[in-house]
Amino acid sequence: MTIVCLGWGSLIWRQEKLPVIEPWHDDGPKLPVEFARQSQGGQITLVIKDGLPASRVFWAALDVANLNDAREVLRVREKIQASSAEQNVAHWSRNDGSSRRSETGTIEMWAAQKPEIEAVVWTALPPKFDKENGRMPTEQEVVAYLQTLNGQQRDDAEKYVRCAPPRIRTPYRIAIERALDWIPLALESCCSSE
Repeated sequence: MTIVCLGWGSLIWRQEKLPVIEPWHDDGPKLPVEFARQSQGGQITLVIKDGLPASRVFWAALDVANLNDAREVLRVREKIQASSAEQNVAHWSRNDGSSRRSETGTIEMWAAQKPEIEAVVWTALPPKFDKENGRMPTEQEVVAYLQTLNGQQRDDAEKYVRCAPPRIRTPYRIAIERALDWIPLALESCCSSE
């Protein structure tokens, strides 16, 4: 049983303890992701948000025994509390049911073309801004917020944006590039500076 994880942000260049067993593949489903979640570290991270332009995301097989293990390793990697795992770590399975989320149908159609894939897990954190979970910031709010950062917090926020795969071209990313000149870096640059 091949279980895969979808990625579009830091999972690609910083797996930490996520047991990825092969390189990330660049032919994942197209999902509506945007820089719309203010993290605890101050970065603005990519999350899925309905109604936005879609970008083709990445996928990689995981070295796990079952779907529950896959969901748990992703939960731990993403530092999601166990009490909110059901809501924030989504899944699709050929046999065992799936999360009821708007993107599940897109993922199911993509996986149907890859018979080796039995199950898929992905991060399903909502947008968040000014400590308000579920709040979708405007493009202007994101740029203004990033402009206020300094020191290590600014460095970390810049690295997140610049290390996000270049193919993830979103309206907010374009605005950030214009305002801050945070252009994409090569993956090797992101991995080597850990």
